[in-house]
Amino acid sequence: MTAIKSYIQLFRRSLLSVLLFLVFASRIAASVQDQATLSAAADSTRGKTEKTEAKEEGKFNAGEMIMEHVVDNHEWHVATIGNLNLTVPLPVILLYDGSLYTFSSSRFHNETHSYKGFKLEEEGAHKGKIVRLENNIKAPAGLPVYDFSITKVVFAVLLSCFLLILIFVSVANAYRRNVDKAPSGLQSLMEPLIIFIRDDIAKSSIGEKKYEKFMPFLLTVFFFIFFNNLFGLIPFFPGGANVTGNIAVTLVMAVFTFVLTTINGNKHYWVDIVNTPGVPWWLKLPIPLMPIVEIIGIITKPFVLMIRLFANITAGHIIGLGFVSLIFIFGAISAALGLGVSVVSVAFMVFMNLLELLVAFIQAYVFTLLSALYFGLATVEPEHH
Repeated sequence: MTAIKSYIQLFRRSLLSVLLFLVFASRIAASVQDQATLSAAADSTRGKTEKTEAKEEGKFNAGEMIMEHVVDNHEWHVATIGNLNLTVPLPVILLYDGSLYTFSSSRFHNETHSYKGFKLEEEGAHKGKIVRLENNIKAPAGLPVYDFSITKVVFAVLLSCFLLILIFVSVANAYRRNVDKAPSGLQSLMEPLIIFIRDDIAKSSIGEKKYEKFMPFLLTVFFFIFFNNLFGLIPFFPGGANVTGNIAVTLVMAVFTFVLTTINGNKHYWVDIVNTPGVPWWLKLPIPLMPIVEIIGIITKPFVLMIRLFANITAGHIIGLGFVSLIFIFGAISAALGLGVSVVSVAFMVFMNLLELLVAFIQAYVFTLLSALYFGLATVEPEHH
């Protein structure tokens, strides 16, 4: 009981700083990603024409609908009732030419989708990105527009941070009030998960002597991923955001694991990388083939963490939305056909959501377990016989 209480206290202290850094680092990573997108090739005229014709004809575009739900956005779409789109506008924060611009994303709701010399692109490769205008024309490549806006994903991250802090502060206070008593309420829900991470992940992967050092990070990562995976399955506001399916978020978490592994690596860890034991000398000299492979492995490990979480969560959202799209696609052919397909689609949707509940836990477990394994490999001591 005392050990659990100490873990809760350590977790609570580290949770706020880690998660707030995650929010801002995610926006920085997303901003860099936006700039890379803005420097891409010009839009395809044919693609634009096809999209415009489809909109004019009122056709259902499954690919566009799915991507709008999966990617990030500067506003939160709640529902569409007839011609009325219910959305929650979010703050836009831009840094351009040394000046800071702040306003609501609702300012873009006009004919030109522009405000204060900035435009929210509605079409093409830059769709969803904010670009600078000069005389109502997109400015040529020059000074970048750094976007630090509170987007849909950032808002969802802040919400999950608030809920996580609220839950674990409540649990920590409950331990203080009920010393040497059986857990109840949220305590009884959280304690088995904390013990599971401690005994089955941290201790077994890192070792009895050094696992406590990494427990706050492992707890933070596990519950952050798990909570956001569950929130992503809620089909209405404020749920449904694809947080862990956003590559900027998974990138930042993978970088955390990489940095902690690197700075905690002991002498034995680095010696094994430079002079891998059990490998023939001709793979080390004159060309250091094995050291190069090991160094590449250091980089690919967090890369695999990033891609695995991003791909699995995004794929789940796409499959679920794909089943919904089938109803409208077949409904456009025949109302009876759409009604018949809807029964099958809804059945598969229910099955997929139940499966996603399992995946929500598995992906949090896998990310935490692999991070713990990397920490264990970096801190393992050589055996002396």
